[in-house]
Amino acid sequence: MNASADTAGRMGPLQHYLLGTGSWFLSFGIQGVMFAWLVTMVLREAPENVGFAQMALLLPGTLLILVGGSYADRFGARRVVVLAQIVATLAPLLLVAALVFGTLSFTLMLAYAVLIGTAQAFVTPARDGLLNHVAGGRVQRTVMLTSIIQFGLQIVGFGVASLADLGGPVPILLVQSVVLGLGVVAFARIRQEQSRTTGPAPALWRSVVEGGRTVLASPAMRVIVVQNVAMAMFFMGSYIVTMPLLIREVFAGSAGDLAFMNACNSLGLVATIVLLLRFGDVHRQGRALILSQVIGALVLALAALAGSFLLFVVALFFWGACGGVAMTMSRTMMQEQAPEAQRGRVMSFYSFSFMGAGPIGAVVSGFLVERLGPQSALLTSALLMLAVMLLISARTRLWRMTGPHPVAPDRSIAR
Repeated sequence: MNASADTAGRMGPLQHYLLGTGSWFLSFGIQGVMFAWLVTMVLREAPENVGFAQMALLLPGTLLILVGGSYADRFGARRVVVLAQIVATLAPLLLVAALVFGTLSFTLMLAYAVLIGTAQAFVTPARDGLLNHVAGGRVQRTVMLTSIIQFGLQIVGFGVASLADLGGPVPILLVQSVVLGLGVVAFARIRQEQSRTTGPAPALWRSVVEGGRTVLASPAMRVIVVQNVAMAMFFMGSYIVTMPLLIREVFAGSAGDLAFMNACNSLGLVATIVLLLRFGDVHRQGRALILSQVIGALVLALAALAGSFLLFVVALFFWGACGGVAMTMSRTMMQEQAPEAQRGRVMSFYSFSFMGAGPIGAVVSGFLVERLGPQSALLTSALLMLAVMLLISARTRLWRMTGPHPVAPDRSIAR
């Protein structure tokens, strides 16, 4: 016991950051299955209502994430992420109470979505603002480590949520709340970063506008934001709306099938990021981003045409592998371009471009499924994403954008 306590005492800011991040994404993995399962398979809502439910989950990010980034810069990223994650621990308890008393409804699912979405709007930019603080100058490597933690623990979360078919949703939701609480403890142990500004803080709206101007002034950051919007519209919308409906309507699936689908996708992400860590930093970041998104769109089109559930999830594994490259490159480029004093705000615009377009993508995906059916809707989204990325490649300098000089590969995950 003394040895364990000593080890915990010697944990540095990076380890605490990874623990806190892991808690959020373990919870996120549980939520990814449970929310879709409760809406689509327990409440049996229509496709358009599934789209609206996912929109409610994402909409607070659209409205509040820029405020969250500004608050992270103003009050300190650690303080904001701790307070927001405390709020997040309460959201699963709301559903537990409804299930225990038999009052679960679509309206209550919307209330849960708004509460957890609001917490995420503050957690995400604050956590991103902390990344450079704990990275020790190795931004791309830290992004990769964070991504491995993110998607590796999401897989664990999917596995935990798949047990809902056997034990019911209440124990799973209680686990989700406890996990979020442990993350609060981990983030609280990161030493508070020094204030980055002197003098009185600018008005909130001026702070947000300043971050927006910084992003718009950078050609690299502008194009990353554009491709993020497209990815949210056509990839995220498909993932959170079209695919659960496809599993229900085409493959007659269960919560276990939803969890398996999510796990295969995340496993592809993790496998790619592990390879990136092994071979070292990517120098031609823009080229890697474009190729991964183009290939990902083609793989998603193949998933739409899959004739069996097995082929479908195999395609999603390779789709996830492409996503591992795309997400690592885009996040790394934004982190490296962001001025230190505006990092929370710049990264909030990065998240805003993804989360803000997500609600629209969810509604569009629900509309497409209602009109075309889930497989044709998925194919349509894949082709639209392909068209956007080809246009970006032809009309911007993203293909030629590079990062810092490559760093030698790491043979171990952590030091």
